Amino acid sequence: MPSTARRRSAVVPSGTSATPCTSPRSSTATGSSVHSSSEDVRRFWERLGLPGLVDVHTHFMPERVLRKVWGYFDGLGPLTGGVEWPITYRGDEDERLAVIRQFGVRAFTAMLYPHKPGMAEWLNSWAVGFARRTPDCLHTATLFPEPGVETYVREAVDSGARVFKAHVQVGAYDPGDQLLDPVWGLLAEAGVPVVMHCGSGPSPGKHTGPGPVARVLARHPRLRLVVAHMGMPEYADFLDLAERYGEVRLDTTMAFTDFSERLAPFPREALPRLADLGERVLLGTDFPNIPYPYAHQLHALERLGLGDDWLRAVCYENGARLFKIAPEPFKITPEPFKIGPERGC
Repeated sequence: MPSTARRRSAVVPSGTSATPCTSPRSSTATGSSVHSSSEDVRRFWERLGLPGLVDVHTHFMPERVLRKVWGYFDGLGPLTGGVEWPITYRGDEDERLAVIRQFGVRAFTAMLYPHKPGMAEWLNSWAVGFARRTPDCLHTATLFPEPGVETYVREAVDSGARVFKAHVQVGAYDPGDQLLDPVWGLLAEAGVPVVMHCGSGPSPGKHTGPGPVARVLARHPRLRLVVAHMGMPEYADFLDLAERYGEVRLDTTMAFTDFSERLAPFPREALPRLADLGERVLLGTDFPNIPYPYAHQLHALERLGLGDDWLRAVCYENGARLFKIAPEPFKITPEPFKIGPERGC
């Protein structure tokens, strides 16, 4: 994705049902649009005969931290590649939880991440409480290359963390940092997956790209690495790593959508490779920080033409197997929750 050009015109994906606000950078889903979107999402997984969805890449974090993240997106910084990025599901924690549950997402994550030393342990302590009060969230933790990282990562694992988030781009660190080497070994031994933003989209960082991650995997080949955003834009290189290492997976977050295809299109000649890796591709969306309706991610996967079996695996079965999600049917809220009244519009 572009790293310096500032694009002031809003990027509105074609073929979506987004309801634009007066200011796209203060976008909030309204009650009617949320209800319409949730019906669309549920029709998608019901048609496939699934009990719901498993989304391995969603963002829940302390409110003041999340609002700073939204402010960064609003400001057209490097995190957005200079592209207009309206937040579709901007609401408080309870509202966002109600919305994602209406979608039928049976299990989701709290992808939180530090950008400086001394922050990760505090985020992990918040995540413990969030996991306790949110049983459908997979207890998520994070890390940073700093003295004491091995200790607090071990404490997080012992407290029940089921997935870690590593953000190489935002944290601006080398995943091969010596301080992290024992951590990767610990997580590989414990079998705890790590969702890592290591691709160079939307803007490259000093340590993004396949090279640093490849060096980590050479030392820790059993690490359950989930490459966020399919490794965008270095798709082929990260497919190479997934083909080489049996525990490497990829999440679909924002990939294949109209928004991303305009900036970092997935190479169509790589679709057969994606089909072959069907058991190691996981649904991710970036909810709530997406500039289009949630359903658009699902339809973007569907239009790849890889078949219903592939969609069932990606949208539910692979995540359910990885995280040992119980097979009982999902129960949806009978009355739709509404965000409103028309905040931000």
